[in-house]
Amino acid sequence: MARFSAFALLAVPWLLLAGLVSGDAVLDLQNKGRPSVDAQIAKSKTCTKANLQVRREWGDISATDKKAYIAAMLCIFSKPSKLDKTKFPGAKSRYDDFVVVHMNQTLSIHGTGSFLSWHRYYTWSFERILREECGYNGTQPYWDWGRWSADPEKSPIFDGSETSLSGNGKKTAHRASSFAPAGNGGGCIETGPFKNITVHLGPVSPAIDPAPPRNPRTDGYGDNPRCLRRDISNNLSSKYSRTQDIVALITNSKNIGTFQDTMQAVTPGGGMGVHNAGHYTIAGDPGGDFYTSPNDPAFWVHHGMIDRTWYIWQTQDFAARQQVIAGGTSMNGGFGFGGGGSKMQSLEDPVDLGVVGNKVWKIKDLVSTVDGPFCYVYE
Repeated sequence: MARFSAFALLAVPWLLLAGLVSGDAVLDLQNKGRPSVDAQIAKSKTCTKANLQVRREWGDISATDKKAYIAAMLCIFSKPSKLDKTKFPGAKSRYDDFVVVHMNQTLSIHGTGSFLSWHRYYTWSFERILREECGYNGTQPYWDWGRWSADPEKSPIFDGSETSLSGNGKKTAHRASSFAPAGNGGGCIETGPFKNITVHLGPVSPAIDPAPPRNPRTDGYGDNPRCLRRDISNNLSSKYSRTQDIVALITNSKNIGTFQDTMQAVTPGGGMGVHNAGHYTIAGDPGGDFYTSPNDPAFWVHHGMIDRTWYIWQTQDFAARQQVIAGGTSMNGGFGFGGGGSKMQSLEDPVDLGVVGNKVWKIKDLVSTVDGPFCYVYE
């Protein structure tokens, strides 16, 4: 058993009060890296202290701010799609536009060199649309997986209250998926602000059994109206997305290839990276569908945390961890570092989000949260 001096034990509360340690090892890493971010802001031509945005955890923002974010999201659910209706008949809303873009590019943005930068731009674009088209004045919140890993269903994100992103699905009899045991839900969500949302697109790769009805089109773009289902449990979060798992990912990854591959990993013999652990903690339909997962409103706080984790990893050696890339351009060409048989990804490669993006950027423009189109930090 470890031994501690009386002085050390007495000193811990004072260190916490002084802000020298937080009691949260991920937050400590974030705070450690912040001076290097501030130094870059001082040199940036586009990001200044005056226009810097701050992203915070869902549990740390006020009820008023939560309701504003929810209202803006419901607003884009109500706005018409800007996509060609003959090509994408299932895209009924502006929100669906985001789902189609993700479906369309799924195999080139997962297990590839663009995974992190593409999703950073994608999540920021969602935040931008909330502001520009629905009057939202806040920032994109994130879901600190470790904070709620013991019981995500009781977190303020999923507790089913009016300030949550709705609760679990109705408890129904269902079987385990290939990724996780059957959880506490499985049916339609019946609580919270998104209980009446209709899912139109997909499924493409459902991970819940019984599966949702088949889409009238094999590509998933047809209109297939159904309820939003979830199967939230702590089966995965309590094993793979705890605070210590996030810390290990950040501190043990010495290069970008190791970091992004560990984050996305699903080990055949058991084990899972935080990316998949988060998605399959939500699970259900469409949250557990590899292609259509953005159709669950919780996607955005999950990917806010994906981006925050990358941000913290970068800030541990900010100068050396921005203009770096590893992996191929196609998931089918081989998962992860090296890209198998696919073309290698380049920092010069374009990132095009079509009707939900503001322009076509290069990956090299999307590697810092305080340069290019971005000007935000995490707290």
